[in-house]
Amino acid sequence: MQRSTDRVLTTHVGSLARPEALLDTMREKEHGRPYDADLFARQVTDAVADVVARQREVGLDVVTDGEMGKVSFATYIQRRLDGFAPDSGERLLPPSWQVEIDAFPEYYAGYLGKYAKTVAPMVEIACTGPVRYTGHDELQTDLANLQKALAGVSGVVEAFLPSTSPRGFGRNEYYATEREYYEAVGEALREEYLAIVDAGFLLQVDDPWLIEILSDPTLEPAERDRTAREHAEIVNHSLRGIPTEKIRLHTCYGLNHGPRIHDIGMGEVAPYMLGIRAGGYSFEVANPRHMHEWKIWQDLPLPDGSVLIPGLLGHAQNYVEHPELIADMIGWYASVVGRENVIAGADCGFSSRASYSPEVHPTVVWEKFRALSRGAAIATERLWG
Repeated sequence: MQRSTDRVLTTHVGSLARPEALLDTMREKEHGRPYDADLFARQVTDAVADVVARQREVGLDVVTDGEMGKVSFATYIQRRLDGFAPDSGERLLPPSWQVEIDAFPEYYAGYLGKYAKTVAPMVEIACTGPVRYTGHDELQTDLANLQKALAGVSGVVEAFLPSTSPRGFGRNEYYATEREYYEAVGEALREEYLAIVDAGFLLQVDDPWLIEILSDPTLEPAERDRTAREHAEIVNHSLRGIPTEKIRLHTCYGLNHGPRIHDIGMGEVAPYMLGIRAGGYSFEVANPRHMHEWKIWQDLPLPDGSVLIPGLLGHAQNYVEHPELIADMIGWYASVVGRENVIAGADCGFSSRASYSPEVHPTVVWEKFRALSRGAAIATERLWG
């Protein structure tokens, strides 16, 4: 994890809107219909090259592939693991959503309809046999596409590749305990984690599931605590031996872009989040339910050598944040953890599912990134002079 001693670096969480032509091909592929595999490969390669170049154009320092070839930040892994089978066909919906849906049924009646514009639904799967990693070819394609794209641009400080944490996409019907199941998934995903780092990239572990555990209304507080600690242990085990400075952890409040009045505070989440070994911690700040929570870091020590990546761009609204506000927010965090320990990021991905209608319009996303870069420049002048 690169730490700058003379300016504020900028990055984001990962996913970006896919080109419409790529979505068309991906839709056929995901539904098991005939599609042109060579065309799909070319479309993904070209899309990665384009988004890497555009990230640098708008001033981002730490870039990624935009997850161009993935149907979802989480369910892409279903194609890369053996030992699973289709379950009931129900759509994935975390238990914490139901509290909000019950509180705002009229809003969610309309909101949930937007998922009709995704390339493929997020469906439940079940673990029915030993879990093992089989996604080597797809992963090597991801790595090669990003390496090729980086060769065509200059000024990139670092590049990262996201990978999901070992939770949240399938039900256990094979292993004797839930812990044994998640440990098996973690061992399988470790192959992906190691390959990303061995290729010279930062590994970003996408982990909204920690907050889902801590928000789960079906669990008593003591059970939430036990499960969250167990989750951190399993993630850490899957990351063993990987240098901390090569790991970014992204934890967030998920895809639910609603009122969010039942969100738990980041102060409750951060101690568990810091229990997962990483060199950088990415989390939501621009979400107005959590913007005030920078103050928790006054009393919460940052692990040695780690940096904070506060999300200063909202992923659920089309306002473009003002660079002065972004600079102010950078200043809040710098005042409590030190200027060299802050990298300016975003709340979450801007198209965490391949969709014809992402929450933030792609043209607006690039303006948000420009604002982030300008805000970081203002903050740099304030902090370094």
